[in-house]
Amino acid sequence: MKVLMFGWEFPPHNSGGLGVACEGLAKALARQGIEISFVLPKKTDSESSFCNIIFANIPVNLKIRTVDSLLSPYATAKAYWHSVKNSVETGKQQNIYSPDLFGEVERYGEEAKKIAATEEFDLIHAHDWLSFPAGLKAKEISGKPLITHIHATEFDRTGNNNVNQHVYEIEKEGFSKADTIIAVSNFTKNMVVRHYGIDPNKIRVVHNAVNFSDFSKDIFDEIENNKIKEDGKKIVLFLGRLTLQKGPDYFLKAAKKVLERNPNVLFIITGSGDMEFQVIEEAAELGIADKVIFTGFLREAERTKIYQMAD
Repeated sequence: MKVLMFGWEFPPHNSGGLGVACEGLAKALARQGIEISFVLPKKTDSESSFCNIIFANIPVNLKIRTVDSLLSPYATAKAYWHSVKNSVETGKQQNIYSPDLFGEVERYGEEAKKIAATEEFDLIHAHDWLSFPAGLKAKEISGKPLITHIHATEFDRTGNNNVNQHVYEIEKEGFSKADTIIAVSNFTKNMVVRHYGIDPNKIRVVHNAVNFSDFSKDIFDEIENNKIKEDGKKIVLFLGRLTLQKGPDYFLKAAKKVLERNPNVLFIITGSGDMEFQVIEEAAELGIADKVIFTGFLREAERTKIYQMAD
């Protein structure tokens, strides 16, 4: 079985959890003997249009292909416009194909069509709305079945307020024309059924997983001896993008209530996002800034350690 997979990002060049989920899924599929060609909407300075990544514990190659594009993970129309503007001002990007995010998403789809014409595959797998048009174009030219994988809907990202109609329509088309939909939770499945009118029998729930081998006893012992915990402090962790749908502001309000009852608790907020400065200010306004640590975005070993520190 060969799968042509479209996604936003792939470690180590990732800025959030979607890339981590894609990597984990790709590894798990590879262990089942499935060959994966992973297509990213990410420009590359390399002269080669793709490179091979070989995982030491997996006998199957994962081939990464890239498209010269300004699309980036968790892109919004406003963020994309700023990216184009910055590229023009600095002269670093010579190939600006569209000043509009949706035009660039459509172009990515057309590039995907060309890739689909040259790759051998049995199944198409597309992650979230930015890559749904690419998956649909690949299905159009190949006639192969399409799986759309939804990690978060437009309703999640906006908190049900000011839903972008264009994004909604792209999502709905991706759901309607897919042969199967994968949702990361029953909550997400119910959102797709309720807001997009999709038959629930078409949707499979596949929860994101944990690789327990990442959490070794050596790291655990190291953290247990950490000075932060010498005085009996308990640590509560928030790890995720600092955006509306993740609710970091609610985390701080909960922290305030906890500290009123037990001041010997430390709250750690790990991640970055458009609410970063807002939540830093909110911690100060709530009078708990001395009990909240902001670590920024952490990767791999540091991320594993911070998980282990948390009570």
